[in-house]
Amino acid sequence: MTHLFSPLTLRGTTFVNRAWLAPMCQYSAVDGFVDDWHLVHLGARASGGFGLLLTEATAVVPQGRISPQDAGLWSDEHAAAWRRITDFVHARGTRIGVQLAHAGRKASVYRPWSSSTGSVPADDGGWGTVAPSAVAFPELAVPSALSSDEVAALPGVFADAARRAVAAGFDVVELHAAHGYLLHQFLSPLSNTRTDEWGGALEDRARLLVATVDAVRAVWPDDRPLLVRLSATDWVPGGLTGDDVARVAGLLVGHGVDLVDVSTGGNALAAIPVEPGYQVPFARQVRAAGLPVAAVGLLDDPALAERVLADGSADAVLVGRGALRDPSWPLRAAHQLGVRLGELPAAPEPASSVPLAHVTTTGYQPQHVRGAYR
Repeated sequence: MTHLFSPLTLRGTTFVNRAWLAPMCQYSAVDGFVDDWHLVHLGARASGGFGLLLTEATAVVPQGRISPQDAGLWSDEHAAAWRRITDFVHARGTRIGVQLAHAGRKASVYRPWSSSTGSVPADDGGWGTVAPSAVAFPELAVPSALSSDEVAALPGVFADAARRAVAAGFDVVELHAAHGYLLHQFLSPLSNTRTDEWGGALEDRARLLVATVDAVRAVWPDDRPLLVRLSATDWVPGGLTGDDVARVAGLLVGHGVDLVDVSTGGNALAAIPVEPGYQVPFARQVRAAGLPVAAVGLLDDPALAERVLADGSADAVLVGRGALRDPSWPLRAAHQLGVRLGELPAAPEPASSVPLAHVTTTGYQPQHVRGAYR
């Protein structure tokens, strides 16, 4: 048995292999609701043999969407739409996880294929953005700095979405603290210039992430894994480094995090030396902090993916663009690595869901976004 096609168990959840689908925004939701496009996108990869599917960044509040066409999980009705997809994926014998996100200062932007670029104005369906500090991402609108009370309320917002994720039947929840989105913005000195308890030293900039992990872990079932995606470097001087993010991963030990999904970049315009496996050294560095990790970044070659696992750089690999080109990437990888399909482990039972009527929330919604979403 290869490393890529050996099972992995986190808490009480077993994944039949370590070839996982990376979260990729589809920019195709309406008012946050997923539909047939998302069912086909995720359903095809479930049938293609991935051990875990991670959804696109799924907003915990309307203003947390990257674009107006991003998926959401801020209401029970959104959970019901997701449950149709999780049921289909489970019927294929695959696990599925939701990536909970808030885009912060990088929210309210046009989707990639739009003829317009930059921030979406209010008269075109956009909204004002928020961030740790009133520091804009290049070419985007200046955000409003969150008050201390608004920051303190954010962990509860993520926990509300995690409760809905249970109702929707997800097996895994991942907190998006990478790629320049809100939790990453708090971590990075490039975007967090606060002088209160949420800024300053690295441990203080990580305070929101740790509090959010604690809030989500408190409502997330004990037998289901909690993942955190981190950008292990900002790729620019004065930004986060691999050493910094390894320290952040160390802070998460003992808080119920089961695996760190290691990516890089996204919080600054940077020249990134992209090549197959270019982020693997960061995964290895973060793994030394004591938590299992997943590696990502042009790992489309099955032999390379196998080497990353075999040499101990990571515990799972995430495939993105390769999976867009070939929804059955794991089945092709098995063939190339000489794994007979009859030798693959049997799929475990999926996670159960709970009735939406049993989900309770704090009802939090920032005052400055209510008018735009009535």
